[in-house]
Amino acid sequence: MVGAIATRRSGHLLPLMIRSMTRDRAIWYSSWAGPGSGPVPPSSSCSDPSSNASSSAQSNQKKLSHRLSAVIDAVNERKLPSELRGRGNAVRSETDIVNVVEQRIWHSMEEGHFENLPGKGKPLNLSTNPHADPAEDTLYRILSRNGCAPEWVELNKEIRGLIGRWRLALGRAWGSATWHEEEEALMGQMKEINNKVLRYNLIVPFGRQMFGLNWEKEIAKLGENNLQ
Repeated sequence: MVGAIATRRSGHLLPLMIRSMTRDRAIWYSSWAGPGSGPVPPSSSCSDPSSNASSSAQSNQKKLSHRLSAVIDAVNERKLPSELRGRGNAVRSETDIVNVVEQRIWHSMEEGHFENLPGKGKPLNLSTNPHADPAEDTLYRILSRNGCAPEWVELNKEIRGLIGRWRLALGRAWGSATWHEEEEALMGQMKEINNKVLRYNLIVPFGRQMFGLNWEKEIAKLGENNLQ
């Protein structure tokens, strides 16, 4: 009897308890999301852990990038002469550094730092080249002792002689009655000279390359000379 009464009471109370809990939970959700937002779960308003990790990684990457940039700037700053340190942004080209070096040389000359140097007044010892590759330097010494020169030296002399004679022939043919007949022959000679220039540039030490002939520029020079 008592168990039946308790069962009937619990059957009446259970729906009431569920409705009460649902109402309280909806009120709590509304207070979390803000007025007028409706029942929004609190988890939807929290930040996503994956997005927090991504933003943290980006922040660390930016910090690392700034540190690396600072280290690179410090290294480049140490490479500059003392006169230019702290004014790295003012250095626009290598000429600015060369000017500082030249100023140092002139100051040293004025103060007499180049006086009484070892070997002053004596001929330079050119038997070796400290800036050349040791193997090449040995080869050049052997050629020099036997009265020979490297191939690129001989080829340089040959090219310069060919260019000089070609320009003389071009000047004689320019404006003459046989210009159209000689033009094709001169262009063929120019191609042969340029082929030699190409070979020379492939075997010559770095920094000693030369330019080939250009037909349009050579004709333009002749026109300017005739106007003068």
